[in-house]
Amino acid sequence: MRITAKFLSLLALLVTSRLVAGEPINLGQRRELFVDSFLIATKTNVQFTLHEPRDEGSVMPFDGPWEGPFCAYVTILHSGDQFRAYYRGKADGSRDGFNECTCVAESRDGIKWTKPKLGLVEMNGSKENNIILAENTFSHNFSPFIDGNPAAKLEQKYKAIAGYENSGLKAFCSGDGQHWQTIQYKPVLTTNDVPGFQFMFDSQNVSCWSEAENRYVLFFRVYTNHIRRIARVDSKDYLHWENLQLMEYRGADGQPAPVENLYTSQTHPYFRAPQIYVAVAARFMPGRQVLTAEEAKAIGVHPKYFKDISDAIFMTSRGGNIYDRTYMGAFIRPGIGAENWVSRTTYPALNVVQTGTNEMSVYVNQNYAQPTAHLRRYSLRLDGFSSLRAPYEGGEFTTKPVTFSGNQLLLNFSTSAAGGIKIAILDKTGKAIPGYTFADNIETIGNEIERPARWKKGTDLSQLVGQTVQLQFKMKDADLYAIQFAEKK
Repeated sequence: MRITAKFLSLLALLVTSRLVAGEPINLGQRRELFVDSFLIATKTNVQFTLHEPRDEGSVMPFDGPWEGPFCAYVTILHSGDQFRAYYRGKADGSRDGFNECTCVAESRDGIKWTKPKLGLVEMNGSKENNIILAENTFSHNFSPFIDGNPAAKLEQKYKAIAGYENSGLKAFCSGDGQHWQTIQYKPVLTTNDVPGFQFMFDSQNVSCWSEAENRYVLFFRVYTNHIRRIARVDSKDYLHWENLQLMEYRGADGQPAPVENLYTSQTHPYFRAPQIYVAVAARFMPGRQVLTAEEAKAIGVHPKYFKDISDAIFMTSRGGNIYDRTYMGAFIRPGIGAENWVSRTTYPALNVVQTGTNEMSVYVNQNYAQPTAHLRRYSLRLDGFSSLRAPYEGGEFTTKPVTFSGNQLLLNFSTSAAGGIKIAILDKTGKAIPGYTFADNIETIGNEIERPARWKKGTDLSQLVGQTVQLQFKMKDADLYAIQFAEKK
């Protein structure tokens, strides 16, 4: 049989028609990041590309008398012009698991950090410190969040989960983020609630209010088949947790992805697209040793903490028990030097936050179990975890059928001087809509966070609101990070 161009065209139309036949995705005006295949129907010669965060250097040494080499499990909170970093301190510099406290640092920009003298907790005969909690079991992994639930009480604006296997997880609350108390005496989750697993809660267990699910969600550590895994539960009131699920992993091809030891998940709603949970997780490689005993001694690492290594990976979830592992490689690799190749270093903090007009930051614990232990900042462009990338030779992709509100299409993109992006809008039969064809589109060239797509008639898409459409992109030497239908301001 001779395959003609006409036959291929008819076949493409048939495929498109079948795609359109399903229920369209209602995008409304929410931002969608190209971190997974959620929006993609077909693509040719474009690839998902993970972007490497830029190392911005150390922002905070753990050098206080109640801090030391075993500081860990950092949570970053951002509200208005206030940033806070909550983290585990050590009252006497001893190994983790002993004499622990919870500390807080503050910043106005997320870049320069100070440690306030709060006068709340006496340590070593003085209250001149930045400690907010000194309960050993719960300071081991105290991890707070700012509650976005519209029904949340003002005195419970801040909530936190903390605890260990023998204590269970307890729920804490605060009105100001500094003065904390338990919401109830008994734990809200115990080993009896999580049957079939071992060594539960032995990590930073993270919770949040999910706008997308309209519930609280908790991601916590379990141990099964000799591998550290993540499980999740959800709740209406933060006290009664249900729907236990072990998180599974899906690769870029939609097939199950390899299961690896994840020490922390750091799963949270991305602040510019809260329907997407971002997980900048700590991947732990037990028994994978780089340093000799002599090399470890030379840098002052504790003798029990150099026989494993770790790095940071990037995953996403859209609810349920699936993490999308489009990218199996590292998101943040350990740095240059022996000090970065020890146990439990390069552990990401919870939450990605905006630290500039076009910039967001992720923070990482480094030099664990060493005198030089510190918190380090890494930066990315807004929405810039990953992109759909086309080479110089060009590529294209088509979205699944969608509906939208808003009267313009905003692009977060970058191109080379020789590159560009062209966009056509197709109707429900797969045909380009007059006025919105490739020929009508003004090529998008440059590097911006929010550029309206433009056709000869302008940027206005009002006549297409509510219709089922597909977006078709032709790209050359370009990255597309995110799109959003929005109302022109």
